[in-house]
Amino acid sequence: MITNDVEFKSIPLPTAEMGGDELFQLGMMYSTGQGGAPVDLISAHMMFNLASMRGSLEAQVYRKELSREMGREDIAEAQKAARQWLDAGRIGYAA
Repeated sequence: MITNDVEFKSIPLPTAEMGGDELFQLGMMYSTGQGGAPVDLISAHMMFNLASMRGSLEAQVYRKELSREMGREDIAEAQKAARQWLDAGRIGYAA
């Protein structure tokens, strides 16, 4: 039997417990492909959006920069995904 010694890590998803810094890190993962995440600008924008709602000023800057590299449809999709997470009660607004 052949075994593979490579350990695959799952990419964390945003949770209600995550703060702005943690959500910002997820955005960085998706925007740069860090930590085994695929480069996915829509997901990165979504994470920066959620991080911003949780008080991350840095996420606001990165979201704005990322928006310059994205088309309108992709930005709209990212915003829709963030709203869906909010509507599902998975991520709350900053207190």
